[in-house]
Amino acid sequence: MVCQLWHAIFCIYLNFLIVKQLLLLLLTMFGLSSCMNAQDNAKFTNTDVAGFAKLITNPDEQILDVRTPTEFAEGHISGAVNIDIYDDNFMTDALKTLDISRPVAVYCRSGKRSADAAARLAAKGYRVTNLEGGILAWNDQKQPTVK
Repeated sequence: MVCQLWHAIFCIYLNFLIVKQLLLLLLTMFGLSSCMNAQDNAKFTNTDVAGFAKLITNPDEQILDVRTPTEFAEGHISGAVNIDIYDDNFMTDALKTLDISRPVAVYCRSGKRSADAAARLAAKGYRVTNLEGGILAWNDQKQPTVK
């Protein structure tokens, strides 16, 4: 009888430890994923056309077009520097060309390549804002471009 009681207590204690460990593991995993998501969101900012247009009026802002040279030649935002994200030397060229102490406003055709570029630049310490919808959204809003 005493042996069965100790066995029952021991089993309850083991179950408690297992549940406690599982709960701790789940909370840790949830906490880490929350931190990673917050970190991903903090790397760079997305903005719409109106926000981007206002942003680039700041003379300190560097405007980066990450489309191909052919796309760039078809029309780009005035003052933009073209560094093709598809080029193998993209990061090398970007690090040489862009001043890390100044913010970067980046765009592409639709916003996907520039989001990739923004994440890569932000990981190197740049303060980056990405134009959501890219030059397509910019043109839809009748914003000016140059050739």
